Amino acid sequence: MNFVDFIQKGGLAIWPLLFLSILSIGTIFERLWFWSTILRSERKTVDRILEASRRDWDEATHLARQVGNQPVGRFLYTPLRLANKEPEVFRLALEASADEELNAMRRGHKVLEAVIAISPLLGLLGTVLGLIRSLSSVRLGDIGTASLNNVPLGIAEALISTATGLIVAIVSLAFYRLFQGLLFHQARIFRRTGNELELTYRQYWLRTQQAPGSARPEGYESPRNLQGY
Repeated sequence: MNFVDFIQKGGLAIWPLLFLSILSIGTIFERLWFWSTILRSERKTVDRILEASRRDWDEATHLARQVGNQPVGRFLYTPLRLANKEPEVFRLALEASADEELNAMRRGHKVLEAVIAISPLLGLLGTVLGLIRSLSSVRLGDIGTASLNNVPLGIAEALISTATGLIVAIVSLAFYRLFQGLLFHQARIFRRTGNELELTYRQYWLRTQQAPGSARPEGYESPRNLQGY
C-alpha cells in the first residue's frame, strides 16, 4: 500500500491524524535535542560553580552568568547574585528559580498529552465512519449473496484509522514518559545542587555575622577557611 492508497483508505480521520503525528514528531525531536544539550555539560557546569562558590562568590556568580543559556546556569545565577542577603531570602530565591526552570522544561508536554488523548479517539471515529460507509449499502436481502464479498475488505480498510491513531498515541506516550523521567531527574539535580549551594552560603553568612565589627558585610569574603572546605 503506497501513501496515496493509505490516505484514500484511511478516510476523513486520517488527515487530522497525520497532522497530529507531524506535531508529535516535531515536538519529540525538539525535546530530544533540548535534553541532549543539557545532559552533555550539566554535571561539569554544576561542579565548576559549586567549587567556585567555596572560594569566591563573585567568581561563582560570573561563571553562572556565563552559562545563562543553560537551565542550571539560570537556576544558580538567581540566588548567587543576591550577595549579602539573609539565608532565608537566598533559599526562597533558589526555590523560585527552580520552579521557573522546571516549568520551562515542561514545554511540549501539553502537546504530547493532547496527541495521546485525541489520536485514539480520531482513529475510532474514522473506523466508525468507515463501517457506516461499508455497511450502508447492505440490504437484508443481500445476506448470503455475492454482493457482500466486498464488505470484509471495507471493514479492514476502516480499521486503518484506528491502527494509525493507536500508533501515534503509543509513540507519543513512550517519549512523553521518557521526558517526564528526565524532568524528574533534573528536579533531583536542582534539589541536590541547591542544598549544597545553600549550605555554603549559610556557612559564609554565619562566619561574616560572627566576625567582630561586621554586622552587615559589604562584599563577599573568601570562605576557604570554613570547616570542611
